[in-house]
Amino acid sequence: MRPSFSSIIVLLSFAAMAVGKALAWGEPHHAITRAALEVLPAWQVDALGPEFAALGDNYCLIPDNVFTDKANAKFATMDNHPGEVYLKRLHLPFPDQSENLVTVRYFVDKIVATLKEGKMGDAARFMGTLCHLIEDFGSPSHTIPGDNMFTLLQQFMPPSEIMKGKLLHGPIENGNFKVSISGYQPQLLGASVEEVSWRLLHRIHDGIIRARSTTLPIIQALYADDADAVLTHQMKAAVSDAQIVADAIHSLLCLGAGKFDAEAVEGLGSFRLDSLWPIEAVSLYYPQSQFFSSPFWGHARTGEVLEGGVKSVPIRLLIPEAEETIEKSFEHGISMGMGKPLNWHLPSGVYRRFTARIGLQVGLGKKGRVEFTVLGDGKPLSTATLNGTDPAHAIDCDITGVKLIQLSTVGRGLDPKSNYAIWAEPQLSKSH
Repeated sequence: MRPSFSSIIVLLSFAAMAVGKALAWGEPHHAITRAALEVLPAWQVDALGPEFAALGDNYCLIPDNVFTDKANAKFATMDNHPGEVYLKRLHLPFPDQSENLVTVRYFVDKIVATLKEGKMGDAARFMGTLCHLIEDFGSPSHTIPGDNMFTLLQQFMPPSEIMKGKLLHGPIENGNFKVSISGYQPQLLGASVEEVSWRLLHRIHDGIIRARSTTLPIIQALYADDADAVLTHQMKAAVSDAQIVADAIHSLLCLGAGKFDAEAVEGLGSFRLDSLWPIEAVSLYYPQSQFFSSPFWGHARTGEVLEGGVKSVPIRLLIPEAEETIEKSFEHGISMGMGKPLNWHLPSGVYRRFTARIGLQVGLGKKGRVEFTVLGDGKPLSTATLNGTDPAHAIDCDITGVKLIQLSTVGRGLDPKSNYAIWAEPQLSKSH
């Protein structure tokens, strides 16, 4: 029998009165996890059996309860971190994507392995730990790297009298609310452990960005003693987290059972590279060390070109068509300056091709000259040097076995202020 939302409200009411602890989301972990479970297809609900309720009632809090729930503590530990009972990496994302990918992949692998062994109880407990990680990373109280208690932020935003002297972590995340994502269709994230881990990490990135958009509004509402506004913004982050958790649980159960919808698998055939944060975007933002000075002071951007560093304009390239060259706008692409390459992790054994159109922005890049290079695991896969008046060049690289792809742009003379380099429609594909 599925848990009722009335029981969630009772639990959260007691939690709000009794809890002042600094754990991301705190008791609302229950509401978020249950909301995700409610939208699973019937066959997955049946497969979970009694673990369906246990996931929302208990397992999603395993990483918080490792000292009091010792029987389940082992499901929130990692073999490569012996002796660490409370793993901070399950609650706070690292600035380094590589570390977060290792953590996500570890638990995805554990879940799938135990599912295939028929150990649903163990699999559900590992699943609860992964749910907790997703929800903590996407919590509004964990959005500012290094300022978990918002003591620095309060220097920029002095608290009102009602909040003076109070740590903000708990008030930002706690509350009496239920979460519903009724009608949401869980998305398949992959057909292998590697693919699911990689795609899930980037879905988690989406949740972090969504949570960041709610943190300051929540704080402002707390300062104004506006409980309704606090709840409104909390729910934006909670709903996003619930959708990501639903995608994760759905994908894991599909992997464990080897049961996939053919149409969903076909939809995984390609992926846009420009939709992902590169490794250089530390903690999902570009630090000053990643800003370039040519052709302007700024950083790489997706879906736009920043003219002179101040004006957003659409990506436009010269494209050869039949016997003429035309100007074409692109909705998707990456605009880059010189000397700041970008790197992305790739899931092992998943993608075989990388394609893109490269060139200089129409008009702005007329006097420029840029060398474009694609590298796979440090080895050049394709290179081309283009002038600003040249038509865009189509590249198609074999990336079979590549685990790290790099896009590099280097100015090669002429006018450096015109080196508006474009990677239009950069795409990863599984087929040759």
